[in-house]
Amino acid sequence: MNMQSFRDNAWNGLWKQNTGLVQLLGLCPILAISTSMVNAVSLGLATLLVMALANFAIASLRNFIPYEIRIPVFILIIAALVTMVDLSFNAYLHELYLVLGIFIPLIVTNCIVLARVEAYAAKNGPLESTVDAVMMGLGLVWVLALLGGIRELIGNGTLFGGIDMIFPGLSPISVFGPDYPNFLIAILPPGGFFALGCLIALYNWISSRAAARAAARPKTAPAPDAEAAPTS
Repeated sequence: MNMQSFRDNAWNGLWKQNTGLVQLLGLCPILAISTSMVNAVSLGLATLLVMALANFAIASLRNFIPYEIRIPVFILIIAALVTMVDLSFNAYLHELYLVLGIFIPLIVTNCIVLARVEAYAAKNGPLESTVDAVMMGLGLVWVLALLGGIRELIGNGTLFGGIDMIFPGLSPISVFGPDYPNFLIAILPPGGFFALGCLIALYNWISSRAAARAAARPKTAPAPDAEAAPTS
């Protein structure tokens, strides 16, 4: 895997083909669990881990999987990895496991995971597939972190609520103080749609501005061909 391929995968996963803002995959967990930054990032990292392991495993085994049964085999591998992640959360992060609830097992049916397995891992080598999964996962994580942070900040006036479930002894940051009148619609289901819609609109505005600047940038003239230069 060369550096240019790595850059393309990184740019596609983090921005150009972002799963949350462009492909709009996995909206159910994105909207449901992004009521706080800690919950959102935790689910995003769990999804990233499953994607990376699934892409690596399936890319390594792709030549041994018959085409006709590839989807059931893919789902079986993903389900085994999700079970490992689910049991690990239950064992080491039990309080967070109870909060995330059914959304960890539902990673099995998350369109993001299966889409990358089918579109990329089944056609490329293990290294390229793992990098693709990690970058797509990081793109999902930063969208979830931003979405969860916005909803938590507006809804509760805090950041990192529930951080003590991961790091005992730490407390959430109260941004607006104890007198903040909680704007609860932000952490209710309608708030998820409003916040995600605003993020998508901001993404489209930034992308259109970048495209306009690129179109307005003067193109460099091609270098004259030495062989075509007139000779005396």
